[in-house]
Amino acid sequence: MRNITSIDVVSEMKTGWNLGNSLDVEGPDETYWGNPATTKTMIDSVSARGFKTLRVPVTWRFHQGPAPNYLVEANWLDRVEEIVNYGRANNMYVILNVHHDDTWIIPTYDQADEVKDRLSKLWTQVAERFKNYSDFLIFETLNEPRHENTANEWTGGTAEGRDVVNQFHQVSLEAIRATGGNNSTRHIMISAYAASTLPVAMNALVIPNDDPNTIISLHSYFPYPFTLGGTNATWGTDNDRAQLEAEMDRIKTKFTDNGKAVVLGEWASGNQNNLEDRLEHATFYAQAAAERGFASVWWDNGNSDVSNDGLAIFNRQTLTWPFENIADIIVEANN
Repeated sequence: MRNITSIDVVSEMKTGWNLGNSLDVEGPDETYWGNPATTKTMIDSVSARGFKTLRVPVTWRFHQGPAPNYLVEANWLDRVEEIVNYGRANNMYVILNVHHDDTWIIPTYDQADEVKDRLSKLWTQVAERFKNYSDFLIFETLNEPRHENTANEWTGGTAEGRDVVNQFHQVSLEAIRATGGNNSTRHIMISAYAASTLPVAMNALVIPNDDPNTIISLHSYFPYPFTLGGTNATWGTDNDRAQLEAEMDRIKTKFTDNGKAVVLGEWASGNQNNLEDRLEHATFYAQAAAERGFASVWWDNGNSDVSNDGLAIFNRQTLTWPFENIADIIVEANN
């Protein structure tokens, strides 16, 4: 473990790539949503393209036993570690998280005690397994913590929800720290409610115990109609640029200007047969993030087809880059 700040770590993370829709599937194994089993050759290819960070989203609930121990299957921990090692073999930063477990991570006062008990026991097991890893492994306590299928799910939540999410982060961080060793100072990513960049969510985020080795985790698919909504295939006007600058500046003013490191753990744009606009957006977005000191991690879910949201820039079956221009320009923005 190096004695460096979270800001120093983020400055080294630069541009990252998400292994989306693999270990984070809502099913029994990593191929459940149609992606092939992850191989070292895949991650080698991502590293060779110039990506410095690998984010490994993980869903644990299909591999975790019942109360009171909530034991994680040894085979699942082994598989998670195998993929973490693929990234570390390439000297990449690796982010490991709790991803699509929102069905039980419910941020209400009624559910809070039970969830905190299970979260604490989950992170204790994960932290023990990876305790000897260097600070190139980063834990992300939660992905997009929120109360699913409620009116405020994507608008910053309620005061209750935001408060309970802060409690979830705290018990997770304390469980990690309690395992000792390298986990005593490991850098840990903490997300706003739903990882939202809305002011109500960012303003409510509390850093557990004012822990100095924490990184703010946010997801900014901006602007949504162009990036994810599929309702606007064009981007690049002066107004488009000004609005994206304002989005980045809101994050910088809230966190970076106050000494907190920021990782945009998910961003992307879907394929709408609009490559030139996607290139323009990706170039501007990646440069704007880099200029403000943010690391940024492209959300790649393995689907590049226009009929299936088209967020992938890397084909895991053929180990080719159907959108190599996007990959190259976002890597270059951080070099």
